[in-house]
Amino acid sequence: NGVYRSIEHKVVPNSKKERTSVAFFINPKLEADVGPSPNLINPNNPPLFKRVGMEQYVQDFFSHKFNGKAYLQHMRINDERNDNPA
Repeated sequence: NGVYRSIEHKVVPNSKKERTSVAFFINPKLEADVGPSPNLINPNNPPLFKRVGMEQYVQDFFSHKFNGKAYLQHMRINDERNDNPA
């Protein structure tokens, strides 16, 4: 929820094709929901990102063209209170 900053890591093994490495530190079931930790959300700190089913998250993530943190912005909740970039 904006507490832990993400970094961008891109590897170009050759000049013709991009490769993206994604580190997963958890492996939720496809039936699970993913989103900001409830421990990071309160009335003074509303959620900055959507909560979605893991299956939908994976489908959406891999259906977007790789463009840095563009998918992270796709997951952001549009709210004038949430103006901190992730």
